[in-house]
Amino acid sequence: MSEITVKNKRPFGFYVCSIAFVLERMAYYSAKGMMFFFISYTLITGGLGLTKVEAALIQSNLVAFTYLAPLIGGYITDRYIGARYCVPVGLLLMAGGYYAGSTATDLAGMHMLVILVSIGTGLFKGNVSALTGSLFTDKKQLDSAFSTQYSFVNIGAFIGTTVLGALYMTTFKQGDVLGFRPVFQICSAICVVNAIWFLFGTRFLGEVGKKPFKAGKNAKEKVETESKPLTKSEKKKVFAIVLVSMFSVVFWVFWYLTYLAAYDYGGQFINMVVNGFEVPLLWFDSLNSFTCIALGPVLGALWFKLSKRPQGDLSLFKKLALGLGFLGIAFLMLVFAEISRGVGADATSKASLIYLVAFGLLLSIGEMLFSPLGNSFVTKYAPARIYSVLLGVWTFATFLAGKSYGYLYAFVSKFSVIQAYVAIPIVLFICATLLFFFDKKLVKLLEDEETEQTA
Repeated sequence: MSEITVKNKRPFGFYVCSIAFVLERMAYYSAKGMMFFFISYTLITGGLGLTKVEAALIQSNLVAFTYLAPLIGGYITDRYIGARYCVPVGLLLMAGGYYAGSTATDLAGMHMLVILVSIGTGLFKGNVSALTGSLFTDKKQLDSAFSTQYSFVNIGAFIGTTVLGALYMTTFKQGDVLGFRPVFQICSAICVVNAIWFLFGTRFLGEVGKKPFKAGKNAKEKVETESKPLTKSEKKKVFAIVLVSMFSVVFWVFWYLTYLAAYDYGGQFINMVVNGFEVPLLWFDSLNSFTCIALGPVLGALWFKLSKRPQGDLSLFKKLALGLGFLGIAFLMLVFAEISRGVGADATSKASLIYLVAFGLLLSIGEMLFSPLGNSFVTKYAPARIYSVLLGVWTFATFLAGKSYGYLYAFVSKFSVIQAYVAIPIVLFICATLLFFFDKKLVKLLEDEETEQTA
């Protein structure tokens, strides 16, 4: 028992990176949620007085490009600059972006926010994950570590969407003028503080991230003195990572769709009143964050315990299949809700709130089984010379999903609730079944050449 405790002890550098995520996500989610209102609200209420379409486009560009930019940031840290040096630069660029938002008088200022925050995120997001993974020499700890770190990420998101997200309507409101600009300034200040925190914390990273990752993910790896082509086994691992990223696109397209489904269906057909109190539909976001925060340490401990079994942990492919399966079951909750209130009934017939709560809990479980483990998977199997780039590929899958789920929702809306929310789980269950069925063949892609020759 004591041996397990020692091996499961995480380096302090892990917490340096995790707290950096808390602060960065706090600023990001606050600004992302608020910018739509800032752009579309009238001048007299403190906004820019532009259209909702313009606001939606700017907001979607921020989301999309902050998931695309890590590919570029990863390429830089794989080949040219140590990741630990890029992270604080990225944070300072983000600080400049949020400050540009606080002084914006037209769309040009908001475009500057999107550009600076996207570039900054590209230097920050994938590289902090890469640094986290490089701190662990025991690969069995990675699933546990990234699951726990995902809770830190959600703490930042929760504070950003609730505490900071409410300041413009309360503390900084002056008469009819909402306090958008001071909140953008706070987001900027958070990023500056985060840069200082990270620079202080680099002493706890050891040698990790001082050199480009092509020289090795951590100090114990052999340094590559010359550029060599990928070996056969490395190419198989890259293929496995790209394949898993394709399943990630499927997962995130439908995950994003859950929010549109919840707010659309829930707003019309769910009874949101409990004992005379109308539950805000926005609490659906809070339920997701709370569930992810709570599940992170639990699943982290579970994965580490399973890794100590003689047969080892569940394969990543089986875990991802479970994540897809739980997301499919979540959509079935809306089917059950529709059946309970009467299929096709008008909006006067409401389903119980318990269906929406179950929907939120199940999709959060699916998210926790799927999302954090991608970073762990890439860290375990990515060749060092393209380590950060492949972490960027995993993030790029989210970019593709983020740009396409709106079109999917428009298509799904052409069908009835029963047709749409039965078809979606079927697609998810098929993908989950494929991962389970081909698990052994997929695992073979991850074997080293030496293992293949011995077998």
